[in-house]
Amino acid sequence: MQELLHNISQCKICKAHLPLGPNPILSAHKNSRIILLSQAPGRIAHEKSKAWDDPGGRQLRKWLNVSEAQFYNPENFAIVPIGFCYPGKAKTGDLPPTPECAPQWHQKLLDKMEHVELIILIGAYAQNYYLNDKKNLTERVGNYKEYLPTYFPIPHPSPTNRFWRSKHPWFEELVVSELQKIIKGLI
Repeated sequence: MQELLHNISQCKICKAHLPLGPNPILSAHKNSRIILLSQAPGRIAHEKSKAWDDPGGRQLRKWLNVSEAQFYNPENFAIVPIGFCYPGKAKTGDLPPTPECAPQWHQKLLDKMEHVELIILIGAYAQNYYLNDKKNLTERVGNYKEYLPTYFPIPHPSPTNRFWRSKHPWFEELVVSELQKIIKGLI
């Protein structure tokens, strides 16, 4: 696992598409129990070289009902984005993750993590990559039980996603408590 993580940290396959250059951000351990699979690190994560150390990360930890120490322990949570580097700014939010990372590295990572019990698919990019269905994010999140026990789809916790959350209060009222119960049973 350490060799694989080192190789990923040196990856430059999408360098030409990255406005701030490559800085692969992920964490994993051979004993990881849960994978947090999201789109790509944001600008703050790129600058700090640390995933989820921003308002979206605070919201995600609240949804999971875990402490920072629990969250950043890779034996609890592997942090594996679709794109490992910051893709740049879009009109609203960030650009989509570069398409090279997931096919190049994901299966190699998954093969090394033999104790994974849940993959949380955070946002549409992760869900579209891993779920072979024609549903949109709202349908997936609303029907999360269809994807258990392997996957649990949730919206992205970014502040730019607050409009979706305000239109779908059932997510935080009903789905988050179910997610928290599962997480509590795994860590």
